[in-house]
Amino acid sequence: MPKPTEHKSVQARILKYACEIGWNVVSQSEAERRRGFNASAASPKEKAKAASRFFADTLFQKVAQFNPQFDAGSPTAKDDLLRLLNLPLPTIHGNRDFLHYLQGVKTFFSKAEGREFNLILIDYDNPANNVYEVSEEYYLYNGQYANRADVVFFINGIPVVVIECKNATKDEAIAIGIDQLRRYHRETPELMVPQQLFTATESIGFSYGVTWNTVRRNIFNWKDEEIGNLEAKLKSFCNIQHVLDLLKKFILFAEQNEELAKFILRQHQKAAVDKVVERALDPTKQRGLVWHTQGSGKTYTMIKTAELLFKAPQAEKPTVLLMIDRNELEDQMLKNLASIGVNNVEPADSIQDLQKLLKQDYRGIVVSMVHKFRDMPANVSLRKNIYVLIDEAHRTTGGDLGNFLMAAVPNATFIGFTGTPVDKTVYGKGTFKTFGIDDDQGYLHKYSIADSIVDGTTLPLFYGMAPNDLLVPKEILEQEFLNLADAYGVNDIEELNKILERAVNTKNFLKGTERVDKVAAYVAKHYKENVEPLGYKAFLVGVDRPACALYKKALDKYLPPEYSEVVYTGNNNDTEELKAYHNDAKREKEIRKKFTKLDEYPKILIVTEKLLTGFDAPILYAMYLDKPMRDHTLLQAIARVNRPYENEEKEMVKPHGFVLDFVGIFENLEKALAFDSDEINAIVKDIQLLKYLFQSKMDKNVPPYLELIKHNFNDKDTDNLIDYFRDKSRRKEFFKLYKEIEMLYEIISPDKFLRPYIDTYATVSAIYGVVRNAYAKRVQVDREFQRKTNELVQSKVAGSVPDFNNEFFEINEQTIEKIKDASGNDNTRVINLIKSIEKIAEENSDDPFLVGIRERAEAVEENYESRQQSTQEALDEIKKLLEEDLKRRKEQAEKGYDDLTFFVYKTLLERGLKNPEEVTGQIKGEFINHPNWRSSEKELRELRKAIYYAVFAEEDDLDKVAKLVDDLFNHLFIAFKL
Repeated sequence: MPKPTEHKSVQARILKYACEIGWNVVSQSEAERRRGFNASAASPKEKAKAASRFFADTLFQKVAQFNPQFDAGSPTAKDDLLRLLNLPLPTIHGNRDFLHYLQGVKTFFSKAEGREFNLILIDYDNPANNVYEVSEEYYLYNGQYANRADVVFFINGIPVVVIECKNATKDEAIAIGIDQLRRYHRETPELMVPQQLFTATESIGFSYGVTWNTVRRNIFNWKDEEIGNLEAKLKSFCNIQHVLDLLKKFILFAEQNEELAKFILRQHQKAAVDKVVERALDPTKQRGLVWHTQGSGKTYTMIKTAELLFKAPQAEKPTVLLMIDRNELEDQMLKNLASIGVNNVEPADSIQDLQKLLKQDYRGIVVSMVHKFRDMPANVSLRKNIYVLIDEAHRTTGGDLGNFLMAAVPNATFIGFTGTPVDKTVYGKGTFKTFGIDDDQGYLHKYSIADSIVDGTTLPLFYGMAPNDLLVPKEILEQEFLNLADAYGVNDIEELNKILERAVNTKNFLKGTERVDKVAAYVAKHYKENVEPLGYKAFLVGVDRPACALYKKALDKYLPPEYSEVVYTGNNNDTEELKAYHNDAKREKEIRKKFTKLDEYPKILIVTEKLLTGFDAPILYAMYLDKPMRDHTLLQAIARVNRPYENEEKEMVKPHGFVLDFVGIFENLEKALAFDSDEINAIVKDIQLLKYLFQSKMDKNVPPYLELIKHNFNDKDTDNLIDYFRDKSRRKEFFKLYKEIEMLYEIISPDKFLRPYIDTYATVSAIYGVVRNAYAKRVQVDREFQRKTNELVQSKVAGSVPDFNNEFFEINEQTIEKIKDASGNDNTRVINLIKSIEKIAEENSDDPFLVGIRERAEAVEENYESRQQSTQEALDEIKKLLEEDLKRRKEQAEKGYDDLTFFVYKTLLERGLKNPEEVTGQIKGEFINHPNWRSSEKELRELRKAIYYAVFAEEDDLDKVAKLVDDLFNHLFIAFKL
């Protein structure tokens, strides 16, 4: 029976489907000819040495066509053009520069005209004028590394999209494809300078993102109506107009934490932007509502909408008002606009500034807050090309402010954006009535909580209840908060605080000295046992600022002071107790930044108002809620913990957010949240559901693994486990299951529900420990095996669970004898020997020989685990490796060479160079003279030149010298991970 292959089942199909939607297929040989490969050279590297990244003739022809001022007749015109497009550095900054070239905002100098003109590389207005091509096996060699991309799409001879293809039968195929793309960025960054988009597919999934951002949380699944349909996905994503739109409009570069980052607007964002721009330019309609759940990128959606509206020719130089509802969000919006390079932006710092901008007919983007429309006269501007984009529209236009706004610019188009479900109260109905009148469903575009969870844009949220004695008495909570008529439809935190000011008994209860101490003790214990071992951070939300101060003092009794920080707005009239926690702007910025970082303090932020809206910290996992909240304020607050977080180095993937309720709000969600139940059920789930999930996995999925333990967990069981889990797919399946039940156990605990499962969980944890230790590629961090679980295993099965024998061997004659020894378990010996080689190579990182041995050992491990080699064959291979290295070490000792010098000597000797010892001595001296060659480009060049001269003195063949020196440095770069 035929088997699917990567090329036949994926790569060739992509070329076929691309051809059907207008991309011309260019064969690999033809593409290499057009890129200037040297066809007569002996090796691929030699062929590609002077090759261009572009189809230079096509590129030159189109530049001449699109740019009348470009002196195409000059004999150096083509070289000048290529020199210009080769200027961007192989970095994310260079990639941004190249996108600016593609977007037509970079310039060239016209000698005839004596001035600069925008260089047009792509005709976006007339797509038929461009040349669209696609090729495969795109090869690039940069003198050090060589890589070959599977499929590359070209527009006018410029590579803009790269696709990595994988076989659908391969385990974790798309993840492997993404890793290859990461390798391209590391090894051949020149390849990725013009490339703007990437995808990876095995024909079932279809992941996409932007180059220079391969972080997993910024790689998305391209959705099409037909699951698994490669043809539909390829034809929709690589649709020519779609690719042009992405290049021209939907790729962003932004400064984040003082570093440049690159983003792409996702499908729901692009769809919303397109719909809003279309609505704004529709002369028959003036309203629209965009309902995008919290955490789905609403800010960038608004910014891109504002930018495109301002640039739209049909808008005729409009005024775009970006309306924000909070001071700190206004500052944040201005920073975001600046960081992505949006110009023509004016902040309206006061009511007078706003009126002045409108009266003087300012054309551009104005950032303001809705309260600056208070008492504004009617008909300040009667123009129709005023577009008002209103953030948090469910509350921003409430009361008279909305009336002032709409009366001041009566002919404007008003688009509301909301991040929380529009509620069923008078406020929610008002939102639909205000913004949804031009749409049958009441909204122009919707991206629901359920949609965002399916896409992985946000995470589901689970909650648990604190012990009853810590909860606000139900009758007090209902009397002072839940049953208040004016509490329904709470739209902002100021309104919530006004309600809480009247809740005398509730606040007295929450801030009682004894209770504060008990809650602080409970939070400290819960955090240390359930959150910190996972690596995440937490919020403690107090009812008001005095409560925050009280909690800080109490928490410092149970946790080190550096664990927590208080963040709230200070006031000059504050008491000394409150002033103790005032932070200036610089200090608060530092606290915020450190909180978002893994393994940095603080780990817990104590807040009451600040940071509950607009603060994005994906590492935030748990919220200890001790403030009565409801409606929009509650959803916005708890949405802080539903941001996805992944850290590959620490192997952390945040599964969901968690809220621990110390008030009692979650006992009655119907009263706390006046929203559609379907929306709420999508985000807020009782921890009881986690118990059902844990029970199901323990009862159905775990028993087959328990059956592997047949000898009360003695050494025979350890050997059997090692043999059973040689198969990678078995390990992957088991590790995935264990990580799921471990996470569930950590969240649910402590709870009497877990009592019947303690022994079983301890056993499966012990199995995991043995298998992980046997097959781990590197030493795991402590949190990999949760502290609570470790203690449980030690207490329940101590003495009966043998540790896996991590016995490391030196590479010497005794090791060879150990391999020959027939006693002992061969599986264990294979694993320990390979681990020994990896460990020795790691500890002797300056020995280039050990790198090669480690790579060969890893190949043995791969064949052994996939059962392509028997245990004895694996031992024989390892024995051969060790014998070779022992022989090398003896020869090296006789010569008296260090590792690097002997490596140079052997390289020269194997290439047949005359007088290798004399040349080696010269080269050793050059390495001593250039001690910083690994970190300094200048010293590396000088060292390479000196070695050329030393070798050339003994060898007349220039090509042979060049190849020898290139090979020498390539091996050294690999050995030293340069």
